[in-house]
Amino acid sequence: MSEAASSHVALAKNTRNSATNRGTADGELLPSLVPLLHSWLPRQRWFAGKGRPVTGFSLVSATEMLPLDGTAGPGLLHLLVRAEQPSGDSGPTEDCYQLLVGVRASVPPALASALIGRVERGPLAGRTVYDALHDPRLADLLLERLRRPGTLGSLRFERTAPVPEGLAPRVLDAEQSNSSLVYGDAYILKIFRRVFPGANPDLELPLALAREGCDRVPAPVAWFEAPGAGPLTLGVLQPFLHGARDGWQLALAALAAGRDFLPEARALGRATAEVHTALAAALPTPALRGTQTRQLVAGMTRRLEEAARAVPALAPYVPGLRAAFDAVTDLGVRGSGWAQQRVHGDLHLGQTLRSPDGFWSLIDFEGEPARPLPERRSPAPPARDVAGMLRSFDYAARSHRPWNPEWAARCRAAYCEGYAQASGSDPRGEPELLRAHETDKAVYEVLYEARHRPDWLPVPMAAIQRLARSAAA
Repeated sequence: MSEAASSHVALAKNTRNSATNRGTADGELLPSLVPLLHSWLPRQRWFAGKGRPVTGFSLVSATEMLPLDGTAGPGLLHLLVRAEQPSGDSGPTEDCYQLLVGVRASVPPALASALIGRVERGPLAGRTVYDALHDPRLADLLLERLRRPGTLGSLRFERTAPVPEGLAPRVLDAEQSNSSLVYGDAYILKIFRRVFPGANPDLELPLALAREGCDRVPAPVAWFEAPGAGPLTLGVLQPFLHGARDGWQLALAALAAGRDFLPEARALGRATAEVHTALAAALPTPALRGTQTRQLVAGMTRRLEEAARAVPALAPYVPGLRAAFDAVTDLGVRGSGWAQQRVHGDLHLGQTLRSPDGFWSLIDFEGEPARPLPERRSPAPPARDVAGMLRSFDYAARSHRPWNPEWAARCRAAYCEGYAQASGSDPRGEPELLRAHETDKAVYEVLYEARHRPDWLPVPMAAIQRLARSAAA
């Protein structure tokens, strides 16, 4: 039996009683960790406030998932911590982060990369703390908790199906805004690092799709949250699609081999349409008319103006881009309306997986992490997801040298054809709405690339030029 398999029984016994003790309840815990968090937290890939100083921390909750009993360890602390940062003229902002902190007398070499630091004072004085997800013993404890629904301190664990025991954990390195553990190549546990009050769409929508019998999205098997008036979704366990490759990798491989991606794009369009159809059946579908249309266009226009102020290269194209949004308003004034529903919200090739038998799945329904959670949970026209995928084909083509715009155009057409085959409605049949959403997405990309990857700025700027010309015409 593996160490992980043999240790989970002992770990489970230690977590059946109270989840808190004097170490987390005496008010000294967070102040003792603050000097370490000031240095460690901003370096994490999932920290959202890069480039701005952290001016303060406050503790939302602390739960001892594995009690700190005075031995060499390990112990496991679950913390929800708010980080305060300045945010221009609007005053300070506070983001809530989920931390799983391992505690040992000293960290073995295998965990050196997970080190947070050595605590100098307070209830953990003299102990070393580290990111617990990298510790197989503590990662095994997480799975054990998910296997047994119930409450532990400030945490609540739920499940929809039995979960096997003794599955060896490993950390995925590819995550950016979250962290994930794979257990035995059978399950994947996504840990949401930046958490918000309310149901996370990455749990809410896959559960709704599972109820509709849609197999294009792995169904949640278990999850945990912090209960309350606005419960915080903390982590979701789903089947791991072993052997699957994401659409971005497959598209780049096709480009490198000099071949088309048309069968894959067409099949991906069908998969997207099946997910949209199931979501429309599972959840409300309010119409987009009148006031709602004006609000949609106002949001797009506001984002364009903000991006143009931040990226001067965008300014010459603002009139043409605004024309794309105004076209939707004009149709709304004349009485046109569109269907709205829950959508993926951040759909691109990297959010899709193709199994070895060619079956496409959609993943990561969290939406754009930079947008507020209520906005990510709001209904939208399906064209929003379609536009995101169309932009992704353009990105793939632009990442290859020489640039192959015809390859992207063919993929875009094939994707829409596949979508129409499965849904009975071709997204290109509503050109004004699709163009407005594609423009909104390109504006978002310009701002993102200017801030984070300036070398990539020509990619969305090429789309900006095309879309501005198209709208003006």
